[in-house]
Amino acid sequence: MIRYTLRCERGHQFESWFQSSSAYESQERRHLIDCPSCGSDKIERAIMAPQIVSKKGREPAQPAPAAPVEAPPAESTSLMMAQERELRSKLKELRDHIVKNADNVGDRFPNEARKMHYGDIEHRPIYGEASPEEARALIDEGVEVSPLPTLPEDRN
Repeated sequence: MIRYTLRCERGHQFESWFQSSSAYESQERRHLIDCPSCGSDKIERAIMAPQIVSKKGREPAQPAPAAPVEAPPAESTSLMMAQERELRSKLKELRDHIVKNADNVGDRFPNEARKMHYGDIEHRPIYGEASPEEARALIDEGVEVSPLPTLPEDRN
């Protein structure tokens, strides 16, 4: 088994196991490998660092793991990737629903949420930005808040 670090056309990097380098090349030619982040089948091997051997030439410079690393069975990897894609799809659907049906109050979110919690203004669906400290303070006050799911493509 061989582990490759792969990268899609959008720059997402991930790892995958193959029976051999020819097995990887065969799957790549047939577009059977896809990015778990975006689903693109335009994949290439990323630059990988070779294992460095110490001056003695017998021991790796960094200690090897105690037990050999085994590749997960192809079926479980495929199933995991399918489940991950489904989860990402559901999270995107949830995020899109919130964005479509709530008001974006931006950095006023903590103040708006407090005003609604204490009855100063009418309740309505809102979303916005809050620092981790502001979110913790809201939760400590009993204001119900939840973070919007952030997907990898949101960071690019």
